Amino acid sequence: MEYRLLGGSGLKVSALSFGAATFGGTNEFFSAWGNTEVEEARRLIDICLEAGINLFDTANGYSDGRSEEVLSAALQGRRDQALISTKAYFPMGPGPNDRGTSRFALTRALEASLRRLNTDYIDIYHLHGFDALTPIEEVQQTLDTFVRDGKVRYIACSNFSGWHLMKSLAIADRYGWTRFVAHQVYYSLVGREYEWELMPLGTDQRVGALVWSPLGWGRLTGKIRRGQPIPAQSRLHKTADAGPPLADEYLYKVVDAIDEVAAETGKSVPQIALNWLLQRPTVSSVILGARNEEQLRQNLGAVGWNLSTEQVKKLDEASAVSPIYPYWHQRNFPERNPLPV
Repeated sequence: MEYRLLGGSGLKVSALSFGAATFGGTNEFFSAWGNTEVEEARRLIDICLEAGINLFDTANGYSDGRSEEVLSAALQGRRDQALISTKAYFPMGPGPNDRGTSRFALTRALEASLRRLNTDYIDIYHLHGFDALTPIEEVQQTLDTFVRDGKVRYIACSNFSGWHLMKSLAIADRYGWTRFVAHQVYYSLVGREYEWELMPLGTDQRVGALVWSPLGWGRLTGKIRRGQPIPAQSRLHKTADAGPPLADEYLYKVVDAIDEVAAETGKSVPQIALNWLLQRPTVSSVILGARNEEQLRQNLGAVGWNLSTEQVKKLDEASAVSPIYPYWHQRNFPERNPLPV
């Protein structure tokens, strides 16, 4: 397993990490992703640790906190071998302060996550989204207090726009508070918007990317192709509307290119898609989701080799899209505005 620095920090994380959103499955949305309970979760974590994965990602909002509980139980006795990442932001109750990132909400959310995870500290604590109703100063000072109190080691964000992230970093710098070292983002061969602004920002500010849904919300599993129905056993029947278009010419074009590269390399479609991501700038770790041992072992095959320059170019060209303004305009002047891609 390759280990990479997490953004501008000194923390080394495995190039592949494990996402525990499939643990629990206590509501309709997350049960479509998976409903792994402790015994099976323990086996999946055994495989991860044997492969060298050291980062395990969850969130308080995954199955109403059950994901954190299952992860904790599955890691029992091995906490020192794991880096735990969790998040707060989404509603955890009916009250007006049961959501968001106010000092009140974050403090209560962190204490609840610590209890569910049965740990004294969180290695990487994320804001799961941007809260425009709470002053950024309040948010960043609260996170800094968590670090100073030893309850959190590193802080990160998720699903921020460029100005959300940059303003948060600037305010942290102004007051000497702890900075975000990572940004958990959606990025895939069929979702390259991350490259337009967030990747250049990450390069400039040394904010590492932790990539979620690297297979494009299930579009790049190798099961979606022209003229074929969605497999009978697929979470896409319940979650397709939450992701990119399921059946369009762009998706098929990308899958065709992946198929060509897969034939050249002897690798699977998911392995090709994951390996492409591992070669992108700013990527610190790609988060794998797996409902069973077979899926996990296949995805672990994405490391230990690299696509050739020609193969990367083929995938780049097949998945390229015209960016929105002002990014298409900026790309007309690369001599004064170079991009890290």
